[in-house]
Amino acid sequence: MLLPMSPTSSMFLIAESREHPMHVGSLQLFKPPEGADAFDIRTLLRERMADDAVAPVLRRRPRRSVTTLGQWGWEVDQAFDLEHHVRHSALPRPGRVRELLELVSRLHSTLLDRYRPLWEMHLIEGLDDGRFAIYSKVHHSVVDGVSALRMLASMLSEDAEERDMPAPWAPRERSPRRPRTGNRSVNAVAKVVGDTAGLAPSLARTVTRAVREQGATMSFSAPQSIFNVKITGARRFAAQSWPMERLRAVGKAGGTTLNDVVLAMCSGALRRYLLAMDELPTTSLIAMVPVSLHGDGEGDIDGGNAIGLVTCRLGTDLDDAGERLAAVHRSMTEGKESLSGMSRLQILAMSGIGIAPLGLYPALKLVDTVRPPFNLIISNVPGPRRPLYWNGARLDGLYPLSIPLDGQALNITCTSYTDEVAFGLTGCRRTVPHLQHLLTYLDDELRDLELATGA
Repeated sequence: MLLPMSPTSSMFLIAESREHPMHVGSLQLFKPPEGADAFDIRTLLRERMADDAVAPVLRRRPRRSVTTLGQWGWEVDQAFDLEHHVRHSALPRPGRVRELLELVSRLHSTLLDRYRPLWEMHLIEGLDDGRFAIYSKVHHSVVDGVSALRMLASMLSEDAEERDMPAPWAPRERSPRRPRTGNRSVNAVAKVVGDTAGLAPSLARTVTRAVREQGATMSFSAPQSIFNVKITGARRFAAQSWPMERLRAVGKAGGTTLNDVVLAMCSGALRRYLLAMDELPTTSLIAMVPVSLHGDGEGDIDGGNAIGLVTCRLGTDLDDAGERLAAVHRSMTEGKESLSGMSRLQILAMSGIGIAPLGLYPALKLVDTVRPPFNLIISNVPGPRRPLYWNGARLDGLYPLSIPLDGQALNITCTSYTDEVAFGLTGCRRTVPHLQHLLTYLDDELRDLELATGA
């Protein structure tokens, strides 16, 4: 039986091509428990593979046909092959993080097989410090970043002594949902009608803010940059973590949020990178910043996509780190204000209009000829706050990988884990050279922000 697929999810399948893989990824570093090594973990995984129990969301594959009028839907893969999805790799010597990132870059470049459920997990051995890594990727039609992190957290435990844990792909128990009452259904219909009637005023306000260069779900002021060109399918990935306390101290001293500090670090790093290449635009880069619409009570580990978007003026045209932080804070405050009067449906609709050029421009071959809707996407996804373990192996690092697109050759995605903030930089291998230099520039910018704010 074909299950329905949301329009947002099907959009990622429609937009995918060999040059534009539409999967998100995660690189997880684990420290084996005392007296164990990566070989023991491989043995554990092999034992778990003997049980073919797999979470329903990981058993379904996309399908469309004449009978569905070309619309995408989900069907259960009746010939599911777990060994195709769970794989094993080893790093060449000397087994540094550099070799790990090179391997992950190649793995992230390949398309997922649409005739199978859209996910893979790779156990990676050979790190010189005794740790092992797991690289996993899943199609964006299956999960967004928040859902992916919730799925990850549900697979691990806060108890370092817990053993006999199920495999990461095994089904998880779900808390029962309260059934909808008749009154709630009537109220929901009434709310949709009201939200739909408010779409035209919301669009008018959004366009007005964009014309005035205020934060909103769309922008008309993004300059042309080296990131806003056609891309190839090859990827390069770089990642590093910084202590969250340093970022919080900057935010407290500067009167801004932690997310503002993340964006300001990206702003300064991008300015340095573009200056070094003599490619810095005279006006500020514009970032599109996803905002999660998952409610606090929605412990959804079954996937899905629920995100809104706001634009942020990064202040890359400003020399001073403190001024860039202030510019980011001002722009994000304006963006949040633009969403505050909208319903969830209206936010999704305005966000869809703001990001629509990403699909329209390549289709109309306008990527290199018109002003980009924004210059890059910068995401910050909250992660687990406490250390997590799998059968005693401690999760030591968590780094996100995302999706570059035609006209968007660089993506920066951040996530928090315990007391650190991890930056994952995913770029087109050809279009964004020397991607790893951005890590050095991020570190330089954090130091400049500390000096500018007195943190």
